[in-house]
Amino acid sequence: MSNAFFKVPPAKNEPILGYKSGSPEKTELKKTLTQFMGEKKDIPMHIGGKEIRTKKVLTLSPPHKHKHVIGQYYKGDSSYVKQAIDAALKAKHDWSNLPWEQRAAVFLRTADLMSGPYRAAMNAATMIGQSKNVFQAEIDCVCELADFFRFNVQFMTEIYHQQPESAPLIWNRMEHRPLEGFVFALTPFNFTSIAGNLPSAPALMGNTVVWKPSNTQVYSASLIMEIFEKAGLPPGVINLIFTSGPEAGDVVFSHPDFAGIHFTGSTEVFNGIWKTIGDNVSRFKSYPRLVGETGGKDFVIAHPSADAKAVATALSRGAFEYQGQKCSAASRAYIPQSLWKEVKQYLQEDIESFKMGDVEDFRNFINAVIDEKSFDKITGYIGQAKKDKNASVIIGGKSDKSVGYFIQPTVIQAHDPNYKTMCEEIFGPVLSIYVYEDKKYEEILDIADKTSSYALTGAIFATDRQAVQLATTKLANAAGNFYINDKPTGAVVGQQPFGGARKSGTNDKAGSLFNLIRWTSPRTIKENFVPPVDYRYPFMQES
Repeated sequence: MSNAFFKVPPAKNEPILGYKSGSPEKTELKKTLTQFMGEKKDIPMHIGGKEIRTKKVLTLSPPHKHKHVIGQYYKGDSSYVKQAIDAALKAKHDWSNLPWEQRAAVFLRTADLMSGPYRAAMNAATMIGQSKNVFQAEIDCVCELADFFRFNVQFMTEIYHQQPESAPLIWNRMEHRPLEGFVFALTPFNFTSIAGNLPSAPALMGNTVVWKPSNTQVYSASLIMEIFEKAGLPPGVINLIFTSGPEAGDVVFSHPDFAGIHFTGSTEVFNGIWKTIGDNVSRFKSYPRLVGETGGKDFVIAHPSADAKAVATALSRGAFEYQGQKCSAASRAYIPQSLWKEVKQYLQEDIESFKMGDVEDFRNFINAVIDEKSFDKITGYIGQAKKDKNASVIIGGKSDKSVGYFIQPTVIQAHDPNYKTMCEEIFGPVLSIYVYEDKKYEEILDIADKTSSYALTGAIFATDRQAVQLATTKLANAAGNFYINDKPTGAVVGQQPFGGARKSGTNDKAGSLFNLIRWTSPRTIKENFVPPVDYRYPFMQES
C-alpha cells in the first residue's frame, strides 16, 4: 500500500518539431502518410474493453480526396449507448478507488506514447482524416494533447493538495470524489487534442466515460483509443461509440446515473442539450455538471498606432490556418482607415502566396474543409456577399469540390459593421473586415462588443498604451481569451487556459485546474479527537 506523498514529473510543454527537409521526423511521417493512404483501416467501437462491430458499415475518406477510401467504421444505435453506459458504471468502482498515482501513470504514459513511438501515426491520422497540414497537426494531436495529459496530472495534484484549516483537537480533511454516475464526452472534428481531452480529463479524476466523437474525426479518435489501451487504461473507463448525436442524447440524458457532459461543438446543439437536461432534471440522482465550449465570432481590432504588417500577419494566420475551422479563428476585423491600404496590401500578398492542396505536399498552407455540408454552407456565405450591395469580396472567393472540399481563402469587406458575415459564425476560410474612421476607435470597441453573442477570443493591436488599456477595459466580457498584439488563436496548455463566456460556453478553461475541479464532488471530513462529554456551554453558568 502506498504510504508516500508522491511528486509527479513537472509538466512541460511538448516541443514542436520542425519537419524540415531531410529531418528524421519528416522522413518517418512521409512514410506513415503513404502507408495510411494505401490501406483501409477497420475501426470498431470500444465498449468495456471489447471491439464492437455492427452490420451498418460506413466508409471514411480524406476531405481533400473524398473519392479515396481510407477505412470503414461501424455505426451503432441506442442499444450500444446503453451498453457503453453499463460498461462505464461497471468499471466505476475499481477505477475511482484506484490510487490517484495509478490513474496519473496511465495518462502520463499515454502522453509519452503519443509524443514518442506514435507521433508519426497521430500526425498522419489527423492530417489525412481531418485535412490538416503538418504544422497544424503537430501542434494539435501531438503537442497539445500530450500537454493536456501531463498538465492535467499536475493540476490534479494541486487540487488534492488544497485542504482546509484545522482547529485544536480537530482534524479537517477534504477529499475530491469523482461524480456519482458516468460522464458523457461529446467531441468535435477540428481538434484531435480536444477530442482526446474531453473524455480523459474526467477519467483522470476517477470518473468513467461514454465518448462519442464527431463522425468526421473517427479516424484519429480510434488511434487515441488504441493508445489509451496500450497505456493500460482499464476496460470500461472510456467507451468509444459511433452513433448519431440524437440517439446518444436520448439515452444519456434520460439515464438516472448521468452525472455530467464535457462538450465542444455548436451553440445550437449545446442549447438543446442544456434544455433537455433541464427538462429531465428530476430523473437524475444529482444535478449534472454541464461543461461546454461552443462557438466564436472572434475579432481583431487594430488601433491607428498598430503595426500594419503585424496586423496583416495575424489575420493571415489567425483567419486561415486550418482553413479557419477553429472556434478561435479570426473571422472579423476592424481596421482604421489610415492603416487599411497597407494592411490590405500585405494581406493580399500573403493570401496570393498561399498554396492549397493535398496534405501530403508539405508546401501547402491551405487544405480542404471538413466535408460537403461545411463546403456548401461556407460557399453560400461567399456567394451571398458577391451579390449584396453592402459587402464586397475583395480577395479570393473561388471554390471547387470536384476532388476535395477546397475553398480559396476569402476576404469580405463589409460596408456595414452589422453585415451578416461580421456577426454570424461561418467556421471556414472567410474573413470579414470593416474599415472605420480613425477617430471612432472607442466607438468601434463598443460595436465589436455588441455585434456578436459569442465571447471566445479576441485581439487588439496597438502601440499606444492608453488604447490598449481602453480596449482591455471595454472588452472585458467580449472574450475569455484576450490577446494584445497577437493573433487570437493558438492557446497553449499551461500558459493560456482556454474558454469563453456568453454563448461561447461555460468558460471552464480547458487546460487548467478550473476544468478538472468540475469533475469532482468534494467531501469534507471532520474528525474530533476529544469529543465533548457534557452538553452544557460556559455561557449557561450563573456568576
